[in-house]
Amino acid sequence: MDQVVGFLGGGQLGRMTIEAANDLNIKCVVLDQGHSPAKQVLAHAEHVDGSFKDPASVKKLAEKCTTITVEIEHVDTYVMEEIEKDPNFRAKIEPHWQTIRTIQNKYNQKLHLHQHGVRTAEFEDLEGKSEEDIKTLGQKWGYPLMLKSKTEAYDGRGNFPVKSDADILEAMQALGGRPLYAERWANFKAEVAVMVVKAKNGEFAYPPVETVHEDSILKLVFAPARNVSKGVLQQAQKLATKAIGTFKGKGVYGVEMFLLEDDSLLVNEIAPRPHNSGHYTIEGCYMSQFQAHLHAILDLPIAQEDLELREPSIMLNILGGETTDSHEKVKMKALHITRKAHIHMYGKGPARKGRKMGHITVTAKTMAQAEALVQPIVDIADEVRGKPQKWIQLQPSSQSPTPLVAVIMGSDSDLPKLEAGIRILDKFSIPYEARITSAHRTPVWMAEYAESARLRGIKVIISAAGGAAHLPGMAASHTCLPVIGVPIKASNFDGLDSMFSIVQMPRGVPVATVGVNNSTNAALLAIRILGVGDPEAWDKTVAFAEQNKNDVLAKDVRLLEEGALAYLQKMS
Repeated sequence: MDQVVGFLGGGQLGRMTIEAANDLNIKCVVLDQGHSPAKQVLAHAEHVDGSFKDPASVKKLAEKCTTITVEIEHVDTYVMEEIEKDPNFRAKIEPHWQTIRTIQNKYNQKLHLHQHGVRTAEFEDLEGKSEEDIKTLGQKWGYPLMLKSKTEAYDGRGNFPVKSDADILEAMQALGGRPLYAERWANFKAEVAVMVVKAKNGEFAYPPVETVHEDSILKLVFAPARNVSKGVLQQAQKLATKAIGTFKGKGVYGVEMFLLEDDSLLVNEIAPRPHNSGHYTIEGCYMSQFQAHLHAILDLPIAQEDLELREPSIMLNILGGETTDSHEKVKMKALHITRKAHIHMYGKGPARKGRKMGHITVTAKTMAQAEALVQPIVDIADEVRGKPQKWIQLQPSSQSPTPLVAVIMGSDSDLPKLEAGIRILDKFSIPYEARITSAHRTPVWMAEYAESARLRGIKVIISAAGGAAHLPGMAASHTCLPVIGVPIKASNFDGLDSMFSIVQMPRGVPVATVGVNNSTNAALLAIRILGVGDPEAWDKTVAFAEQNKNDVLAKDVRLLEEGALAYLQKMS
């Protein structure tokens, strides 16, 4: 039986999922009103025109499908429950309707996570509570605190920060009499998100990303998350996977988290569907979140390596601005700035202020390069929205060239032996960084440095070591980047002990080795490796080889003209 996927909702998430389905020749049917964005990319007569909250329309969709999924969680889960239990319908529902019902009520979502040992901010039900009860809560927790609507809340709508007793009545009126709960304020230093894929063969996590919000709407996503240690990134993936493991049903889930000052994490909210913070995966990862969602709900093959990051990526939301064509201005600016900007427009017609009209993803070899590419696009996006322009970068040091070569040593006593190679890198204008990290005295730091090198833009590692000379081999065991070992002459054995140690690496962990103290050749070899993918480095290498040839030929001419003894006398 051919697979047919039905979508409750036809917005941009459905549109991008259907674009992924088209590549796999998977038939899709959309339930939404009018000429929605998802329907625009798949024209046929079987789409259902109506509301995804209308039971009759949902049943009509179910008659056409083998699988029903959601691109928005604010749906009627009771008709979904009815469809699952009715043998006349063949459609399975992914994720499970119980999961959607729990998650669409944010208080019940928090309660579910708390009951399953997933850490969140402290929260309290306000059902039947008065203004005075909230004041008491404010005294207990301290201000500020968040008043939140349990249902129909997204992009900051349904949230109200209460900074003092005087704000409580205004908050209750602004939230329109909806069922509310209170949440203790989380003093976070960053917001992090992880997309988790729940499939037949387990849960898999995309790299944690840094999310930046403005006016409670996601503005920028940085993949991977910047200024976050490897340990915290692993913790984020583990926490996100644990949270999603508590829910029934397959598909992609978005997990938003707060990173606190002590580097601990709290789960903020979960979305049972592809999420805005995962849009970067279309260009940034081997498998996009939309492909992954289809693979999960249809039991197609999927594995952790499918979700790996190809290269650093930044996603910018295109939000409606002061004019109805503001999003088009951002698009055209991006087209003229760089061909490396991947533009996705959502087909929503005239812009409304704050409405998500599209997104742009920039990918580059390093995060610093991606930041430089996206900054002028961010400027025009701010301009059309009447916002002050702000530089997105948090680390001023990234404005300098990103190092391509890492020169590492176990002790500063090795630095004089590396001077010749460092001068070669300077001569060739190759950005590099020199660091001291010991395989024996700082093993954890050494491992973290080597493992993070690629994502920081490093292409080659030059590693000097004397004596037992374990540093090059240990670095190579923690990265798949090429490592060049420079054996250093210590007080014993004229450096042969170091050279023998480096060349005797076990099979499967290769390390290139140059002569004792020969950092010149290490640098030249690193530049040759860079030259394979960098025309400028290649041209410099060719020019250097040509100069060496000319120098030798010139010496031969002098030797022939002057004679051996006269030449020798001049040399002395």
